[in-house]
Order: sequence, then structure tokens, then C-alpha cells
Amino acid sequence: MESLEKSIGYKFKNSVLLGEAVTHPSLAYESHHIHFDNQRLEFLGDAVIQLTITSQLFSLPIEYKEGMMTQMRSRLVSKKALADIARNINLGDYLLMGKGEESTGGRQRDSSLCDAFESLIGAIYLDGGFDEAQTVLEYLMKEAVAEIAAKPEVKNPKGKLQEILQGLYSESPSYDIEGTKGPAHEREFTCSVNWLGILLGVGSGTSKKVAEINAAEAAIEGKVWERPEIQGKLNQLLSTN
Repeated sequence: MESLEKSIGYKFKNSVLLGEAVTHPSLAYESHHIHFDNQRLEFLGDAVIQLTITSQLFSLPIEYKEGMMTQMRSRLVSKKALADIARNINLGDYLLMGKGEESTGGRQRDSSLCDAFESLIGAIYLDGGFDEAQTVLEYLMKEAVAEIAAKPEVKNPKGKLQEILQGLYSESPSYDIEGTKGPAHEREFTCSVNWLGILLGVGSGTSKKVAEINAAEAAIEGKVWERPEIQGKLNQLLSTN
């Protein structure tokens, strides 16, 4: 684990805590033996990360308002964001997990990496205290915080599409999941967005939410409502109201 410690810039005094942090719950399940795993450390690390990121964002200039900072924090502590930090230090290579979990891509799964990263921070907190955990976090997440601080506004394709359509006619678009494919741990959803019985766009993603966002982006790019036949339908609807 020395290479991992070098990557994070922290040397554990109690190596058992580091071992616990990288132990996936699947190891005990598969071996039918009682092992510790990283679930309790994950719970602790989540709180340490939340407080550290909140403190970092609070130190930004006063023009960063509460609502903006809340959105920024949500982006920084999301499963995907923390999994990306874990990938930067190759944390997946150090995970101890069952063969079944590993064979299905567990080492690089966002959920496994996010949980392990939170556990690692929790372990550092227990081993060296809050200041040490905060120092490691600030080091590992420095670029992510700077990037989001430079672009604090969140892209919201669904909100933008809603705004465009409401300006044309007072009916909201509907999002419908058309199908799914792939195994449970790599499910892909396909979503369509419709308005006034018109298909505006289709998108896919690893969750229903992502699929809806991608469908909204496709609709904005397609601008179906600008077609002459759609304009004619809109004019007819408006004339009857």
C-alpha cells in the first residue's frame, strides 16, 4: 500500500485502518467469513468530505451565494465526481473484493470507487485527525474545486427546454423511458421527450435522469418546433385558445 500512500500524500500510523478502507463488502459475502469492510468508514468519510468541501467553498469570494455554493458542493461530492478522484489515484487497483464483484467490473464501478474514496478519507480522519484528512482532501480535490469555481453555473438542459417551450405554448414536455438494455450493473436507459404529441428528441444514459437530460439536449439541438408544420400547429392551437 506504500504506492497508494504516496499518491495521497499520507502515511498511515495504523495500517489496519487502510486495509479496512479498501475492503469491499463482497469479500466477506463471497468467502462466508466475518471480515471487516469499508461501509462504516464510508459513513464517516462522507461527513468529513462534506464539511471540508463546504469550508473550501465558503472561503470563495462573497459573490458566490448560498444557492450557487450548494449546487457546487453537490457536483463536487457526487458519486461520479468522487469516483473520478479515486481513479486519479488508481484506488480501484488496491481494492480487496470478491471474485464475482471483480469479474463484473467492480474495480472501476463508480459506486465502488466512490465508497472506497469516502472510506479512505474516513480512515485518515481516524488515523491522523480532521486536519490531516482535510489536507489530503484539499490536495486531491484542488483541481476539481478550481474547475467548478471557474464555471459555477450548472448546465440544465431540461430547464432550458422547458423555458423555450413555455414561451411557445403553455404545455410542459413529457419524458418517457422507451426501454433499457444491458446487465443490472451496466443498465442503459433510452428516453424520449415529447410535446404536444410531437417527438422532440431521444437520449440515452446510465440512469433515467441522465437519459432525460440527454433527450432534452437532443431536443434543443434539433429545434423541431421551428419546422413549418409545427409552427402551423402552434398557430392553430393559439387561435383556438
